[in-house]
Amino acid sequence: ITPSPTPTATPDPYAGLTIADLTAREYGGGALRIEEVLAVTDAFTRTLVTYPSEGLTIYGFMNVPRLREKESFPVVLLLHGYISPDIYTTLAYTTRYADHLARSGYLVIHPNLRNFPPSDAGPDPFRVGTALDVLHLIALVRQMGGQPGALQRADPNRIGLWGHSMGGGVALRVITVAPDVRAAVLYGSMSGDERTNYERILYWSGGERGLEELETPEEDLERISPIYYLDRIQAAVSIHHSDTDEVVPLAWSVDLCGRLQALNKTIECFTYSGLPHTFRGAGDQLFMQRVADFFDQHLKGS
Repeated sequence: ITPSPTPTATPDPYAGLTIADLTAREYGGGALRIEEVLAVTDAFTRTLVTYPSEGLTIYGFMNVPRLREKESFPVVLLLHGYISPDIYTTLAYTTRYADHLARSGYLVIHPNLRNFPPSDAGPDPFRVGTALDVLHLIALVRQMGGQPGALQRADPNRIGLWGHSMGGGVALRVITVAPDVRAAVLYGSMSGDERTNYERILYWSGGERGLEELETPEEDLERISPIYYLDRIQAAVSIHHSDTDEVVPLAWSVDLCGRLQALNKTIECFTYSGLPHTFRGAGDQLFMQRVADFFDQHLKGS
């Protein structure tokens, strides 16, 4: 009798992309390095920094407050939204938010993330690659914070996230995975549901992007999408969105707020009237003050 061949396991095409996979692995290694001083102001020093992530070199900038009486500062990782890599610059529109937080007593690290020059290019299905860049950065803050070197004035036990649009979606994925984040601001954020995101991306791009992801089986999208893992979130969350956002629908933030409230998470939600996707004017000033107050409560408190 001829023995039956041993069945060959089919490789999981989504291995490494799921929330379970991201939670199970380790991060860090290498070091964050200061490359050059970009600016010295009355309140903070801004430097160009690099750090490793999955074999890539990620660039960004870091604002370190100049308050000499403070030995260390809470850390906020500030994640930008999507900008065409052709026109992206390290000091993007998000710089004003980083500067405001530095003036409020936070050490701010603004990574360019992969595929945004001069960071290296790398794979980013479902923006999991950019989430990996952030998870490695969190690990480096934990590893290097308070030690002699580039992050000597960073408090490794007080880490927050701030994410706008694409960066908000990345932040949401990260806080479902990383228990080290104590507080997260989601500003005009993309959805935690990847089906919803890619239907919108397909619309934004005129059908040029999003087709491959839309063909992903529903059960695999559920393994990848943070929206199905909100119970894992330990961070306090602050959600901000405009009712006239022309890019990301307000309904996405309203839905997320309701889900987190139903799970009894620490959550606050704000809707702004008449502002664009990236806030301006008095509404933007109100947003920045609310963000500083939120981080003060959850990162500067006991």
